[in-house]
Amino acid sequence: MDGIGREFMDKTRYAHLGLSAQQHGMPQPPLQAELAAGCSIDLPDPGKVSVGTFDLRRAIEGRRSLRSYADRAFSLDELSFLLWCTQGIRDRVPGKATFRTVPSAGARHPFETAVFVRRVDGLDAGLYQYLSMDQRLVSFDTPGDLDERMTAACLGQEIAATCALLFVWVADSQRMTWRYGERGYRYLHLDAGHVCQNLYLAAEAIEAGACAIGAFDDDAVNDLLGIDGVDRFAVYLAAVGKRPPAKSPGA
Repeated sequence: MDGIGREFMDKTRYAHLGLSAQQHGMPQPPLQAELAAGCSIDLPDPGKVSVGTFDLRRAIEGRRSLRSYADRAFSLDELSFLLWCTQGIRDRVPGKATFRTVPSAGARHPFETAVFVRRVDGLDAGLYQYLSMDQRLVSFDTPGDLDERMTAACLGQEIAATCALLFVWVADSQRMTWRYGERGYRYLHLDAGHVCQNLYLAAEAIEAGACAIGAFDDDAVNDLLGIDGVDRFAVYLAAVGKRPPAKSPGA
């Protein structure tokens, strides 16, 4: 029996698409959406952050989903590095496009990054938005039970309760559909994979690891971020933490 998934794939084929908003001459959406309105924290310049050298082949061969984390904090430099590797801007055409550290269909880059911080030296625990245009964080109005609610929103998964950082990528769908119409929803999910893979590889360079989370309560995560779940919605999450000490032989 055909289901919603098959219908989605069918209805987003080019044969079913009309003209996009761009083709209708509509103005493009802003390149960045500010979701949070709290305190602003400047992040270290990623170009000046030293993480040493790390062989790409070694990173690819060593990449695993890490589900157990040491009780160690990240530095603010390391957080800046991870955020830049996943959504950092390398170049821009003001008002038209950004060119980032990850590929995106038509350079639309439809994501905003929220990060739930548990353990970062010099940074209060809480929920923040990464503003890639300015390389800074802005805090959300954090509820007192954020830890419990975020873990519950991730369906009680242990990694969501023990990680030092929890990345949440929010799709600003109109940024993509403006150019590609309904097919743009396919591209959102492809782009999310590009972003998360960069997080996995970047984490390897700083003695950390990541584990992607696709199973979550959409409404609960969207509510925590204060987004409508229609034009803007959480599309992918990832837990990140420092690697635990290697076990000695015979331990």
